[in-house]
Amino acid sequence: MNYMILIYQDPDRPGAPAGPDAATTITAPWIAYTKALVEAGILVGGSRLAPPTTATSVQIRDGKRLVQDGPCADTKEQLGGYYIITAADLDTALDWAARCPGALDGTIEVRPIVG
Repeated sequence: MNYMILIYQDPDRPGAPAGPDAATTITAPWIAYTKALVEAGILVGGSRLAPPTTATSVQIRDGKRLVQDGPCADTKEQLGGYYIITAADLDTALDWAARCPGALDGTIEVRPIVG
């Protein structure tokens, strides 16, 4: 079964590394995690998303399209990216979600993909 691992983080979280090695410090765990998913043969796809400030939300109300700048929900944590994996069961998907670097300072949501 396929599962989506949704990565929620606070885009304004403090404590991001600074200095000449900051990019490597930030990306290294993500590269390692993605590599582990590939090596396990379970990665279907995934991507990092642009910041929530680039989002546009659309609704239809009374037959009219309403467009609003910003994400759908006004919450502290915002969707920052996702992975789609193939796993034997939910427990296996949760094990992989717990290994996601985003779990250290954000929230990971796991959902089965229907269909």
